[in-house]
Amino acid sequence: MIQTPYYLIDKARLLPNMEKIAWLRENSGAKALLALKCFSTWPVFDFMRDYMDGTTSSSLYELRLGAEKFGKETHAYSVGWADNEIDEAVSYADKIIFNSLGQLDRFGDKAKGIATGLRLNPRFSTSGFDLADPARPFSRLGEWDMGRLEIASDRINGVMIHYNCENDDFVLFSEQLSRIERDFGSFLKTLDWVSLGGGIHFTGEGYPLDKLADRLKSFSDAMGVQVYLEPGEASITRSTTLEVSVLDIIDNGKKVAIVDSSIEAHMLDLLIYRETAKLPQNGTHAYQIAGKTCLAGDIFGEAKFDKPLEIGDKISIDDAAGYTMVKKNWFNGVKMPGIAIRELDGTVKLVRDFGYDDFAAALG
Repeated sequence: MIQTPYYLIDKARLLPNMEKIAWLRENSGAKALLALKCFSTWPVFDFMRDYMDGTTSSSLYELRLGAEKFGKETHAYSVGWADNEIDEAVSYADKIIFNSLGQLDRFGDKAKGIATGLRLNPRFSTSGFDLADPARPFSRLGEWDMGRLEIASDRINGVMIHYNCENDDFVLFSEQLSRIERDFGSFLKTLDWVSLGGGIHFTGEGYPLDKLADRLKSFSDAMGVQVYLEPGEASITRSTTLEVSVLDIIDNGKKVAIVDSSIEAHMLDLLIYRETAKLPQNGTHAYQIAGKTCLAGDIFGEAKFDKPLEIGDKISIDDAAGYTMVKKNWFNGVKMPGIAIRELDGTVKLVRDFGYDDFAAALG
């Protein structure tokens, strides 16, 4: 038995996502890069590698991890490259993408010899959260003015356009891609490649993959470019659970089960965006599932079970891969969850555990 809490990555649940990505690559001509900002758990990279073309990163460390642990193609992006990291970044990258014309002016010569791009901000997005909206007023994420883009035209051969966020609406995706063709098409036709970023929820249940493949191919043909996608959440959705144990049960007018984990420390995105965890909803015995930190709002959400909970019972929290392991932290000194993998044959192995030495090393 593995001691809770731990993240459990199930390859049998990861495989359908990989197969959809492989099908889309084959039928659209688009290439797919794993977005490491969402998921960087490299012990499963050897499994994912056969279905994807490489990785895309948001920092030097992610870039290096992708180059060393995943291999294949590496795209290097950062909102701001620093003087002390640009040379190392170029050494790992197949393509480097600058966030602004200013960064291109400053570091473009360093990147000679590899493919170079800019981030293009179309000034619209599908994000419902201001916090995550790259097209928010005064956004610092990318260039949008055609005059500035044209100044860069002889120094870049591609652009990255990241404007989708958990977008499961194909019609909306297609309409917005048409806006990009209309507003920037003449410029895109001078390039070799265009990355459409991530946030397209094409591995979700019922998504029309055939229509997406046709739309991506028509865009690629019309613009004369190699299309890239950067699936993060789409790569690993529903593949992983956070396994926790009940430590205490309190009845303060509502039954509350306190578990040996924390939403703030182990599923931080849910707290940031005020969303609830995917908890069991089977039965008539209702409980609020709460974390063990001193934060009053450290609450995973409401759950239902087919029998009353008891101390020591195990609970599986679903869809716990994206933006969890990359954001876990040491708040309250709560033990970080280990990382386990369930192989296709059903065997489970613990690939990483965290203890006091990790906690102390992170702080001094």
